[in-house]
Amino acid sequence: MDNSVSRIPLRLIVDGKGETKGELIRFLAPRTVERVLSMLPVEGRAALLKEGVYFEKSLSIGTEKAVSVVEARSLAYWPMASSICIFYGKTQTYSPVNIIGRVTGDLDLFKGLNSGTRIKIEKV
Repeated sequence: MDNSVSRIPLRLIVDGKGETKGELIRFLAPRTVERVLSMLPVEGRAALLKEGVYFEKSLSIGTEKAVSVVEARSLAYWPMASSICIFYGKTQTYSPVNIIGRVTGDLDLFKGLNSGTRIKIEKV
């Protein structure tokens, strides 16, 4: 499969801290990835998880290849909370999430964020 079709490069921007790179990966959850892609750029205010951050962005989509344990670097959509999640550590989620991609750049950007910090995700 052509890399440009299956993997979509992203820029993740954190207000006051900088930016890093990521990618959407279609085969992980094709319907969810397509929905996120159609909404880019997306942004929201960070809420904190044990090993990650998330912000609300309703996609009106349910679980798709959902998992309850995620690896560091995972980008996911959390149907129960209608939110996009960025995980910087391996963690057990509160409820299943759809993995939609990964952070390919610096993860430290998301550690120690204050609740309410603006995060933006856009296509490169």
